[in-house]
Amino acid sequence: MSSRDAGPAASRRRPPWLAVVGTLRFVVTLAVAAAMFLPFFWMFSSSLMTYQESIRVPPVWWPEVPQWHHYLEVLRDPRVPLGLYFKNSVIVSSAVTLLVLVTSSMAGYALTKLDFPGRDAIFRLFLATMMFPAFLFLVPVYYILKRMPLMGGNDILGLGGTGALQSHLALILPFAVSAWGIFLMRQFMMSVPDELVDAARIDGASELSIWSRIMLPLTRPALATIAIFTFIGQWNYLLWPLIVTTSAQHLATVPVGIRMMATAYSTALNAGKLQAATVMAIVPTIVLFLTMQRHYIRGFALTGFK
Repeated sequence: MSSRDAGPAASRRRPPWLAVVGTLRFVVTLAVAAAMFLPFFWMFSSSLMTYQESIRVPPVWWPEVPQWHHYLEVLRDPRVPLGLYFKNSVIVSSAVTLLVLVTSSMAGYALTKLDFPGRDAIFRLFLATMMFPAFLFLVPVYYILKRMPLMGGNDILGLGGTGALQSHLALILPFAVSAWGIFLMRQFMMSVPDELVDAARIDGASELSIWSRIMLPLTRPALATIAIFTFIGQWNYLLWPLIVTTSAQHLATVPVGIRMMATAYSTALNAGKLQAATVMAIVPTIVLFLTMQRHYIRGFALTGFK
């Protein structure tokens, strides 16, 4: 082999230290993945253990005889109607996710493709709301819902009844608009060429038609990302549903139900049942994430978030 042929081959040969770095990166990634998976495995394993196995030292990683009846006993317990909690969580999480997708995409389109006075100031105002912790708004929002006119026995002035507090609206309306969702949609829509929107306007399309027929299909990865985060966040949210459902337990969601179970199964002998309920509570979020993870990763890649 001549020196001319050996040169490019030598330049393509990887240095040994690169192989070592690649191996270390693989080992670290594998260790992090195992550390993240371990709590889920332990939760599932302990839901199948007897009380003696769950307190054994050293710990038992898998029960000798899995106690599958823990799941059936939780589902059949009349004190904690898990089916009702799942139904309420599905209604609330789905409604909030749908509303956030609509409001975020509409606001993102308006803040990106429409030219009107104060557009940048409005966007900065949305960003400013992200700096305040959510619990600051709990009391004002509670009284706004309680004083809603002509709802829950209220008169035209919002007095005399419970307002929207005794309905699913109390769990849905406060989360119908997301500043983070608007920010993400605006960033994504900025990558859509203005010429595409201008061409549609020249052809006579209305702004609503451009938003629904052009922008929504092009921003599908961002919509999927917002949908995953919103649904999982609402599914796991505890504080606001706990406040609202104190006087309306038929509206309790899954996190509130798990808290009720912690009271009903307060003895250590029922730890397996409580873990079984927790496992069932996280199944929908895991299925949703695994189903939409391809769109989720693409959405983050296209918007530049890490």
